[in-house]
Amino acid sequence: MYRFMLSARWAVIVLLALVLIPTMIRLGFWQYHRHEARVARNDLVARNLGSPPVAFDSLSSPGWSVPGDQVWRTVTAQGHYDTAHEVVVRGRTEPGGSSIGYFVITPLVLADGKGSVLVNRGWVESAADAASLPAVPAPPAGDVTVTGRLRADETYAALGAKNRGGLPDRMYRVINSAEQARFSGSQVLGGYLELASSQPAAGAAPTLLAEPGHSDIGPHMAYAIQWWLFTTLIPVGVVVLARREAKQHAARPAEAGELVGATG
Repeated sequence: MYRFMLSARWAVIVLLALVLIPTMIRLGFWQYHRHEARVARNDLVARNLGSPPVAFDSLSSPGWSVPGDQVWRTVTAQGHYDTAHEVVVRGRTEPGGSSIGYFVITPLVLADGKGSVLVNRGWVESAADAASLPAVPAPPAGDVTVTGRLRADETYAALGAKNRGGLPDRMYRVINSAEQARFSGSQVLGGYLELASSQPAAGAAPTLLAEPGHSDIGPHMAYAIQWWLFTTLIPVGVVVLARREAKQHAARPAEAGELVGATG
């Protein structure tokens, strides 16, 4: 009854099923590992955002690379803003996600004399043309205490950007402490501070960036389960298809016998 499965057509069907089954299993595990990474990232963000504030310069030094487990940690810094070396970083999305503008990066000269900390003061709208600097509200004058989130230096490679140069003065594509140290000629601590609050509070100021979300686990677990369900359907589908074709083959001799009897 099932000799038809020795045909080339069925050889292709079975071979395709044998290829799809491990492929779908692997795709399911790929999505599962993405789910695990998302959960771990959420845990890290929640833990670091809820950590007691520490002084930025107690962690960082010039040339320091922020470890992955320290990103988003709550940090503070005291000093005065160096507006002479304030820059903007182009191609950044507004916190609401509807417009492209600039981040405002202002060095904060530390009161303890250990150097400067780059402070991302937030987002501003673009100017009338790409060659002009945007209008940037001035930071508070005098001594300030800032609190924010520790971020790692950006690199051109990680952002997929090219350091082609040719930008107007004080306009950059990445937030990078080494690059800003060369620009200012001063000692800049590694990483940067993403501003959350300031004392004294600023008046008109760039739009602060919201803290990262850490509750949404995304759809990856659902996708993993879907791939694994699809995997179980493949052998079921092969069996159903084979039984259906077997019934068709079994019915043909009976139909042929009825035809012979009627003719006789």
